[in-house]
Amino acid sequence: MAGQSYALGNRNRSRARDAQSINILAGKAVAKAVRTTLGPKGMDKMLVDGLGDIVITNDGATILKEMDIEHPAAKMVVEVSKTQDDEVGDGTTTAAVLTGELLTKAEELIEKGVHPTIISGGYRHAAEKAVEILKTITIDVSTDDRETLMKLAKTALTGKAAGEYKDFLAEKALDAVLSVVEETDEGIKVDVDDITIEKREGGSILDSELVTGLVIDKERVRPNMPKKIENAKVLLASFAIEFQKIEKSAEIKITSPDQMNLFVEQEEKMVKEMVDKIVASGANVVFCQKGIDDLAQYYLEKAGIYACRRITKSDLKKLAKATGATLFQDATDIRTEDLGEVELVEERDLHGSKMTFLLGCKEAKTASLILHGGTTHIVDSIKRALNDALCVIGVGLEDKKIVVGGGSTEIELALRLRDYAATLKGREQLAVGKFAEALEIIPQTLAENAGLDPIDKLIDLRAQHEQGNKNMGLDVYTGKVVDMYENDVLEPLRIKTQAINAATEATVMILRIDDVVAASGKGGAMPPGMPQPDMDM
Repeated sequence: MAGQSYALGNRNRSRARDAQSINILAGKAVAKAVRTTLGPKGMDKMLVDGLGDIVITNDGATILKEMDIEHPAAKMVVEVSKTQDDEVGDGTTTAAVLTGELLTKAEELIEKGVHPTIISGGYRHAAEKAVEILKTITIDVSTDDRETLMKLAKTALTGKAAGEYKDFLAEKALDAVLSVVEETDEGIKVDVDDITIEKREGGSILDSELVTGLVIDKERVRPNMPKKIENAKVLLASFAIEFQKIEKSAEIKITSPDQMNLFVEQEEKMVKEMVDKIVASGANVVFCQKGIDDLAQYYLEKAGIYACRRITKSDLKKLAKATGATLFQDATDIRTEDLGEVELVEERDLHGSKMTFLLGCKEAKTASLILHGGTTHIVDSIKRALNDALCVIGVGLEDKKIVVGGGSTEIELALRLRDYAATLKGREQLAVGKFAEALEIIPQTLAENAGLDPIDKLIDLRAQHEQGNKNMGLDVYTGKVVDMYENDVLEPLRIKTQAINAATEATVMILRIDDVVAASGKGGAMPPGMPQPDMDM
């Protein structure tokens, strides 16, 4: 997708009000680009890269990552979305939209003569107070509360490509997370990286399955190797199991067939010695990061060893964690005590493609989700949606705190922040008041994306919350203001706190910039999207 870039004028420096205006404009433009994707009724974006590859999604972080954004201030908003994705896994669009609205409200105050430093202080004060208020309206959740955790997952899946199958996928996601939950002295720990998601085109989404173990998208290098190994001893190799060519250029002159035979025999001997070391270690399963040549494959097959090659670095890390194996850098390093252990290693056929299953991993809890779908785009969309659901469940379990969605939380925060602003003195009161207004962009956008009148819905929501109905939010399907808790729309507390804190920090950073200087590159060239040097300066 062609990105939007913003010029800073015909000089290589923008100062004071000009710099602030341009930076705010860039930040607002990024927020506007993803605003229409917010909520269950949000629209999707089609992103086309230079190679013609297509991504169809309404995930804010994915959209902003794929867009070609060059303006430095605009990139700060992208970073907000990226941080939200890394920390929580969901709410990326919310974070970007909130940043854009905070900038919009700050611009209104600047035009009235309020100094950016005062606005920054007021925003920080408001964010701290908002987080305090959030903690008073949370709902507790535990690992035993399966029903509530399912609601969290379904909320994350709603509005995405997988929304039609959200009940089925939410159950798979919950089972996957619960299978890797670890209870430590510091509390519950969920590492979503322990859950592997593999994609398979073909079949229905309902054919997707959860495997309590590790699945590697590789098959045996030879069909005559054992298809199943019980009580496996796993060897992980980052070196190639083949004849090692010398790094320096060399020329070998062979003058007779005997010399040629000796040369070939020496190559074979070196490969045989390498395989013998593997066999001597007691390993019966080998995962190699690099290649395994034909001769080595033959010897491994003869020894009854199950071998896979071209394993990705990320998969090797997962294998090391799951099996307890050490990753060997050289054949001379191989030791029996550094092998991993798995109860069962087996090759299985899934819709015409073969994968390796490791079941009964002794060292770490691990799970794998195998997703099926009609096309590549469908499977990719399901993977992104499912990843959001996994992260949301994990975050909810770690924090044990959730809040209601549907714009309800933002309206309640806005109401209480306005009351708090009235107790403050000076111009900071204006900034806190504008912060409260900015929070209402979330329910307002939900209404707009659902084709509803945003002003009417905001009035209805405010009225309900002023009466003390703090769980009332917007049902985008019926257009009514309803109790979001009873309608099962729930989100982790961290989605809100992270979005508010990240959006505030990014906004404050942008507001404090009053001078934009584009440093010239080598030979006087300027970075893309930045102003070219003016000869008069």
